[in-house]
Formats: sequence, structure tokens, C-alpha cells
Amino acid sequence: MFRTTKLATMMPADVTAHAADTFETPDAALARAWSVLDSVADPEIPVVSIRELGILRDLRRASDGALEVVITPTYTGCPAMAQIAEDIGRALDGAALAPYRIQTALAPAWTTDWISDAARAKLLAYGIAPPSGRCAASGAAPQSGAPAIGKTVRFVARAGAQRSVPSASPACPRCGSPHTERLAQFGSTACKALYRCLDCREPFDYFKPY
Repeated sequence: MFRTTKLATMMPADVTAHAADTFETPDAALARAWSVLDSVADPEIPVVSIRELGILRDLRRASDGALEVVITPTYTGCPAMAQIAEDIGRALDGAALAPYRIQTALAPAWTTDWISDAARAKLLAYGIAPPSGRCAASGAAPQSGAPAIGKTVRFVARAGAQRSVPSASPACPRCGSPHTERLAQFGSTACKALYRCLDCREPFDYFKPY
């Protein structure tokens, strides 16, 4: 399921002038677009990028020559998606990478399995306990480039499938103590829960695995 959220275009003369100025092949421009979007941070957790979180699903060249950017919300109705689309557009415009389209894909649904190891380390350093375990029996999405659009994510384990069960109590990201308690099912955002460490007594967010 796709929904186009933005379209930016250049006039034919602008495209010709841009190509003459940069001497870029379409493949080189696509590689540069990946690099540019690597710098687009998640608006709610600015220490990680939308690519590291798995929100940036795909970046490809359409048949009409435009770039197609595919993003997936961490949950349906996530209020940050409009800001993410705006930030993507600003980054691509700043790099003179128009024309482009930004599409929202709702299926397969996003999962915390798509968060990269680098992003998990950054969350921990930022004071957010990263999600533990794996939620999908089929495993995490590919980390080369972006999660494959056609991959089906299964959230119900099949008979005989092995599944990593998230721990009931995440370790404190500040002192590392395993003695923590949940204060609320929802923290600073809907995708996080609020916990407190019983040793250092500091509250912290836990990125809920799903």
C-alpha cells in the first residue's frame, strides 16, 4: 500500500542545466541521494537517522527519471511523518536532486527489527533503552541499502520457529542496572514506555519492541 506525499519537479531546461553543471549519471545521483538522506535525522530522536531506524525503506529511479523515496511510519498515524517528508524534501532540494516523489508504504508494517545495530547503540548513549529481542519470526529486514519492499514480515511465529523473547525489564541506560520498573505503558512518544531505575532512581524511555 503506497501513498504519495510530495512531488517536486524541475523544468526540462533546469534538468539540462543541472546535468551540465554536475556531470552526474543517474546512478551517481542515486548514490548521492542515499548519502544525502543519511543525514536526515528522526525528528523525535535526533541522534539517529531515518535510515538507521528503518523508516527510509527504499530509494530508486522511476521510469520517468524522478527519484522515488519510500518511507514507512513506525506505527500508523505517527505524527512525525509529515515532518520527516518535509525534511527529506528539504535535503533533496538542497542537494539539487529534484525531481523526486516521496511515498508512504504501510505494508509490510515497520518493526523494531529494522533498527540498525548502530542506531541501537546511539539510542543507549542518548539515554533511551533500545528494544530487546526480535519480534518477527522471519528475522530482521536486510540492512544493505534498505528493507526490501516485497518482504513479508510475520509477527506470529510459525510452528517450530525460534523466536527471541524480549526481556520483561530493560536495563537502565544510565547505570546499566537490570533492576528497573515500568511506570507507564507510554513514554515521551507512543512507541516508547516510561521506566525507572531502582538503583540510580533515574527515569528513562524504553523503545518498545514490536
